[in-house]
Amino acid sequence: MDVDSQAGMEETILVGDDLMMGPPSPIIPPEIASHVLEGVDLCDGLLRNLFLCLQINDIEPFCQDEIVIYRECAEKRDKELRKRLEESEHKLGLSMPLDQAKERATQLESDITSLERRLILASGIEGVEGFRQRWSLHGRLTDSKKRLEALKQGMENRETNKPVEHSTAKRRWFFW
Repeated sequence: MDVDSQAGMEETILVGDDLMMGPPSPIIPPEIASHVLEGVDLCDGLLRNLFLCLQINDIEPFCQDEIVIYRECAEKRDKELRKRLEESEHKLGLSMPLDQAKERATQLESDITSLERRLILASGIEGVEGFRQRWSLHGRLTDSKKRLEALKQGMENRETNKPVEHSTAKRRWFFW
């Protein structure tokens, strides 16, 4: 069998825009950043290697390994950060004084409304710049909605558990 007669595999060359697949990296609020970022691999060494490769080679086809390795690390990092963000908001909903938690929920709702409006405005921008803005805003909007949902769940869980925690009557449990 002749190698040249076989159907060839098409080679895919990754470029910097391929790092924009999936949602963008989440934005971490400063008040919970230390808790959320603790122990997470930020991929900064891999990003530095990617930039160094691009600086040396000047074009992306020579940096395929670096692009793939960084993209995998960034996807794993972002997934972990999103999970931790939601957990932190849920814990804040449970532990924050109720008026502060409601204030935080109101602020998140305001941020969501602002992001929705900006996304509508960005829909009129054409080309690559429009795509990048919509991509970024959509990711931030999705993350903010999930954070708000987690905060509200924490507040609801606190409110449903509140009467049980502060009950003056003691419960007796009998095990047979």
